[in-house]
Amino acid sequence: MNHGEIKSFLASFQKVHGRTIVVIDFANVEKWKSGLSWKIGIQELARLVKHFSTGNTQLRRFYYGADYGPHEKSDTQTLWSAHMLGRAGGNGFYVVNKRVKYIHDSRTGFGYIKKCDLDVEMAVDLIKMKDDYDHIVLFSGDGDLVCALKYLKEFYSKTSYVFGARNYVGREIIDSVKTGTIKKVFYVEDFEYRLNMNRFRS
Repeated sequence: MNHGEIKSFLASFQKVHGRTIVVIDFANVEKWKSGLSWKIGIQELARLVKHFSTGNTQLRRFYYGADYGPHEKSDTQTLWSAHMLGRAGGNGFYVVNKRVKYIHDSRTGFGYIKKCDLDVEMAVDLIKMKDDYDHIVLFSGDGDLVCALKYLKEFYSKTSYVFGARNYVGREIIDSVKTGTIKKVFYVEDFEYRLNMNRFRS
């Protein structure tokens, strides 16, 4: 998409941005930087999202793990985790999180891997809040939410759009565009001029 097409697309939400829910799987978004030469900033993401949804903060939902470190009894978030979640909240997102799990894995240099999957929470929230919106904008290339999107399309006529990075969009999502479950997939590479957190830095 060129800049003119993007501008027209964003303008098309002016009449529905009070009835659009935005769901951001930020752990998935962070993975995209491996295939991009730039990184998506939370502030830049918030500015873009406000073209889709305004008013009710709960319709701009940011899902991300809360990291308390490897000790199960710790009640203090790591500085990085607290910074990220605080930054999301400070930029107008309704933050949904749960504790990051540390799983023993001797194959890694640290002796563990971190895991925090919020797919179930996202799916449940979409269904639970179905009366609050008509349109869904999902930032995630993971195909696990397709089942929920299909249900919401078939039974409640919800219209879904998905944002992902090229080569990071699941086959289930591409197939769902063909069947009409998802109206359109957008690639963040086309939105770099809006999303790149370093775009004004030398």
